[in-house]
Amino acid sequence: WHNPLSLSLAEICQVRSMDYTEQVSQVISTARFGDLIEFSYPVGYSHWGVYDEDGYILHFAVADSSESDMKKWFRHYLQKIVPLSGDILLGATQIKRQLVAEVNVPSGAQVMISNNRHSLHPSPEQEIRLRAESLLDKELPYKLFTFNCEHFATFVRYGRAVCNQIPGKDKNEECEKATKKFQSFLNG
Repeated sequence: WHNPLSLSLAEICQVRSMDYTEQVSQVISTARFGDLIEFSYPVGYSHWGVYDEDGYILHFAVADSSESDMKKWFRHYLQKIVPLSGDILLGATQIKRQLVAEVNVPSGAQVMISNNRHSLHPSPEQEIRLRAESLLDKELPYKLFTFNCEHFATFVRYGRAVCNQIPGKDKNEECEKATKKFQSFLNG
């Protein structure tokens, strides 16, 4: 399940010269089910999801809930300061299926297929589908360092929850607690 269209350093430079709409179009036209999609933010961290065909991604998103006008206003304000994470910091999160083009990202973000950021081998497609389907629409707690979007995406693709953007943590080191938590949805 290695996508030969994962980007090399030269290709990343080419992506950075495209506008965001062009990047989304390129991802949608080349991504295959199970590919890791990275939204690289200008502030130095990334949001991650798993491609689910037909222009859709599965990712951590804000859970659907009714909230007061004040909370909606505060969420909108915080979203301008800390896109996506601002939403996540305010409440429950849910694994959602959403069009890649509709994922909320800050100005200057880059979107790309990033299957080459982890030194792991992808699971067979059937296993990836089982994990994705088992987690879709689940409301889950978001924890920046121990249970985040990269943990989710790598668990779905590889069967191991890994986050390489946590400072001071070894690359490709499995977060066993996150793996077990995600795994519990497959067994329960």
